[in-house]
Amino acid sequence: MINKSNEFIRRILNFPAIRPSETVCLSSLVASLIQLGQTICEFKSRTFYTNKKNVRNSIRLIEDILIVLKEIPNGASRFASSSIVSLSEIHFIFQKFHFLLNDCSREDSRIWILAKSEDVSCQFKMLARAVAVALDVLPLEEMDVSVEGREVVEFVRNQAVKLKFEVEMDDGRMQLNVLKILDLLEDGIVPESCDLKRVLDYLGIKRWSACNREVKFLDNEMLLEGNTEEKRDMGILSSLMGFMIYCRGTLFEVLDNGASRQINGGSTNVDQVIRFLNLDDFRCPITLEIMSDPVTIASGHTYDRSSILKWFRAGNSTCPKTGERLTSIDLVPNLALKVLIKQYFSANGIPFVETGTRNRDAVRFVGSSTVANEQAMKLLASFLVGRLVAGTMEQQNKAAFEIRLLTKTSIFNRSCLVEAGAIPPLLNLVTSRDSSCQENVMATLLNLSKNSKCKSTIVGNGGLFLILDVLKGGLKMEARQHAAGTLFYLTSVEEYRKMMGDNPEFIPSLLELLRNGTDRGKKNALVTIFGLLMRPENHWRVIAAGLVPLVVNLLKSFEREDLITDSLAVLSTLSERLDGAMAVLYAGALPIIVNVLSSCNSRASKEYCVSLLLALCINGGADAVPVLVKNSSLMGPLYSLLAEGNSKASKKASTLIRILHEYNEKTSSGLITPVFIEDQFINVW
Repeated sequence: MINKSNEFIRRILNFPAIRPSETVCLSSLVASLIQLGQTICEFKSRTFYTNKKNVRNSIRLIEDILIVLKEIPNGASRFASSSIVSLSEIHFIFQKFHFLLNDCSREDSRIWILAKSEDVSCQFKMLARAVAVALDVLPLEEMDVSVEGREVVEFVRNQAVKLKFEVEMDDGRMQLNVLKILDLLEDGIVPESCDLKRVLDYLGIKRWSACNREVKFLDNEMLLEGNTEEKRDMGILSSLMGFMIYCRGTLFEVLDNGASRQINGGSTNVDQVIRFLNLDDFRCPITLEIMSDPVTIASGHTYDRSSILKWFRAGNSTCPKTGERLTSIDLVPNLALKVLIKQYFSANGIPFVETGTRNRDAVRFVGSSTVANEQAMKLLASFLVGRLVAGTMEQQNKAAFEIRLLTKTSIFNRSCLVEAGAIPPLLNLVTSRDSSCQENVMATLLNLSKNSKCKSTIVGNGGLFLILDVLKGGLKMEARQHAAGTLFYLTSVEEYRKMMGDNPEFIPSLLELLRNGTDRGKKNALVTIFGLLMRPENHWRVIAAGLVPLVVNLLKSFEREDLITDSLAVLSTLSERLDGAMAVLYAGALPIIVNVLSSCNSRASKEYCVSLLLALCINGGADAVPVLVKNSSLMGPLYSLLAEGNSKASKKASTLIRILHEYNEKTSSGLITPVFIEDQFINVW
């Protein structure tokens, strides 16, 4: 009966208590109350850095109530119904106490609990008063509670009313210190390190990883707050975020053991869960695509928001999976699943694109950032660049690591660091013989290369060929794959595509990473090659380098859906030209492509398969069409795509079906036309 609500999805200082069932028997209710009360009392062994007195008083109240609960006799009673009403209310209050105490003892939200001290003390006070009311109507005489027990109840009731639950003096003083520091940051004034340390010491934040946990908590709260209408706490969350990031970057010289795990986002327990999951666990039952915004409907099944809304707008009021008629069409965000999807994608190097909402980078500092936050980022950027230029090797590596984190998701942070002059000293460290430093620098350059202004600064300072050196001989595979990813963003500029294509080392180095790299390295190599193919002159270069047979062979071994899609995209682009189409055909790709089309669930992969097959029929008809006509497994997937309507894939599927039918009719009538003229199909889509 104890509420097992998933802490993973419950927002802090929200208490989704559930009242016990009206049909519960008295003995079961009392037993559950005792168990819940004992669980609450176990919080005495936890460390509380704020609200210490409020916590002590609350636990003492629960302990005294437990004395009475243990005196209630087992078995049925003619007064059970009235007793159950009162005890159910106490059970409801106990649940809220449990949530509140858990929030106050969390390891990742200490600065937030301090900032919300007034609200927290009010919650303790309201729950204590609610206990007093519930005890006041508890029918003790009918429940055969002893006289001593009734006296204890009376004492507890009086205490619950008289006890003062308020912001403690030390908490209030430290809260004022935080506000003073935020004022300094807002004015662009560097706060004293001793003042920052005083706050962190008070909260027991003594290591980099502990500070980073606070940052991640605030970041998640900002995202959740952004989904609310009022956005009441967005301002203070943003300011505290700037405060904690500034502390993380300036106060801690050493990265402790928890740092490397936290940069990738998950705890050990979450990593173990992810290890047993695969992409099929994240597919929408309607579209079979990976869900970007999973929501749960009244039947308990989860769908992607866009697909289930389309289902409802079509006039359906049933669950698509079970056919059950729904009593409500309300959608409940499945935050736990969404976070798992993000963590799975992050762990496997797959970009996660959110649909239905604006890009996370775009919204992070639009309408949500405060002046204190922005100024903190500017001050921190200046501090970190100074460390890159004049720090020791350890300080340079730490600064590169911090900049890596700052540039990972925020456009504003990237701009601050570029304005502070971070790129030239970062490029100076690319050739570092410290593998960790080189990796951090390359990951940072990868993040910065997403910014259009950064691209010219990187290339203008000789970065293109420094990155090539890392791609060829980086000290760690991670540095090499970051180098390939950086080159991908640079390929968005025509001038840089030409520079890379004209240099005889870029394409062979990418192929080597594609051949022997990790999955993430292979992905970065594939997308960079795809970027280079935007320049037609690079087509013959990648073909001459031996890309096509390499990709075709890898396509047979790939299990990750995104790698299959990227491989098909590269082959499809090459097949748009005659020399590319012939290279794909000679590599024996046709049966592999047909097999992917028949077996994959990804819409993008299916579209690339159809585009690729159509291009092969047009540019290499004599070698492609007779083989495809004989393949009985091809027509089913093509007709399935044809049924989807007006998508590009369905139009291309229609054209491909027509080509195959025409060839079949001509061969069956004795009129064999082995070559197809490209112009015949040039305007069909």
